[in-house]
Amino acid sequence: MTFPGDPPEQPAQGAGGRIPLGEATRAWFAISLQTFGGPAGQIAVMQHALVDEKRWIGQKRFLHALSFCTLLPGPEAQQLAIYIGWLLNGVSGGLIAGVLFVLPGVLALLGLSALYVGAGDTAVVTAVLAAVAPAVLVIVAQAVVRVGGRALGHPALVALAVAAFVALSVLKTPFPLVIGAAAAIGWALGRRAPKSMNDPGPRAEVPDGPTPLISDDHLHTERPSQIHALKVIGVGLVAWAVPVGAAVALAGRDSIYADMAMFFTGAALVTFGGAYAVLAYVAQKAVQYYGWLTPSEMITGLALAETTPGPLIMVVQFVAFVGAYHDPGSLNPWVAAVVASLLTTWVTFVPCFVFVFVGAPYVERLRGNRALSAALTGIMAAVVGVIANLAIYFAIHTLFREVSTVTWGPIQLQLPELGSLKPLSLTVAAFAGLLLFGARWSVLRTLGACALVGLAAGLVKVLTT
Repeated sequence: MTFPGDPPEQPAQGAGGRIPLGEATRAWFAISLQTFGGPAGQIAVMQHALVDEKRWIGQKRFLHALSFCTLLPGPEAQQLAIYIGWLLNGVSGGLIAGVLFVLPGVLALLGLSALYVGAGDTAVVTAVLAAVAPAVLVIVAQAVVRVGGRALGHPALVALAVAAFVALSVLKTPFPLVIGAAAAIGWALGRRAPKSMNDPGPRAEVPDGPTPLISDDHLHTERPSQIHALKVIGVGLVAWAVPVGAAVALAGRDSIYADMAMFFTGAALVTFGGAYAVLAYVAQKAVQYYGWLTPSEMITGLALAETTPGPLIMVVQFVAFVGAYHDPGSLNPWVAAVVASLLTTWVTFVPCFVFVFVGAPYVERLRGNRALSAALTGIMAAVVGVIANLAIYFAIHTLFREVSTVTWGPIQLQLPELGSLKPLSLTVAAFAGLLLFGARWSVLRTLGACALVGLAAGLVKVLTT
């Protein structure tokens, strides 16, 4: 089956062919089962599978797509999957990649949300969650090293990444301002010092990583046009309006389902800065304004989302599940929770497909533009600093029970109380680091091993009390 905008059928993969859709689908499904650890980990998984292992796309092309996706509101890793799926197999490839990227996480978090509502206060469940969180921390750290090693090919780009990290972690500079400044600096470096956009070391001989099986010229592209953009926007509006309209018609405009649909649609459209920027906004509104859940439940939802495959923004599914369970209206609480969580997931991710399918043809058309490439390179360097900042934030709040904020003029630092260090969390983090960096275990095996540690600790606690 083909869709409008799909490339014509060509021979199987090779220098002049393309990846068969069935083979690509199997690859995206395998990737979807490994996308733990937030955006850094997810990007690293795609980098390893598509660039290093299968060699379906070149390193520069991968980073070019990633730079564009970081500019969009919503989960950049899922949008990157849609973009690369589109490059490999057109619209159908983008749809398959985007859906498979989130599907395992949707199912897993749906089950975990139900488990939490039904048995969230049990010692065993609490212990497993406490053990998995430090493992996720190490996975994110590993991903920062991998992505940084690929994107920071020059000392000037390293300096830009460090500056972005300081601006975000110390000066609390708004993310859009950091990205805008990085784009301007990258553009200026491209004009004044073009060599800073390349790696001066030994890797300069192979700037695009492993030679891809398919050349850039044979990846799917299409001419940008207003007709194409209007078609995509029209289909996207219908896809969004049908379930939202049905929810409003059946439950009423003042129902929790209508409120969730409109709120999470707005969040998907206007929240820039990655998953944590979205989560800050969602937590404030969901907890303080709507009262859908408590602060402790919000933190639990974040922990559950960190331990499931797929984008971290999947925590909105947990928020909707718990909120509708507490306020089901005329429905059974369990039915209400499932309906609200699936509706929220739908309105959160539909815009991602629209953004990529509308913008990708324009970005591909400008791929050879040196000024744009330099600006995107600057953005990519800054994003490494952003991800590093998120890793530090997660480490502080995972390894310590108490964190204080120190303010001195424009400087704001979050410092852990050293006496509140969690010995078990530190031990599990060290164990996960040994498995990932020393034994080179996969993400799934490492998470499974740490979950077993938590399960054993929980059982011991139950048996000794």
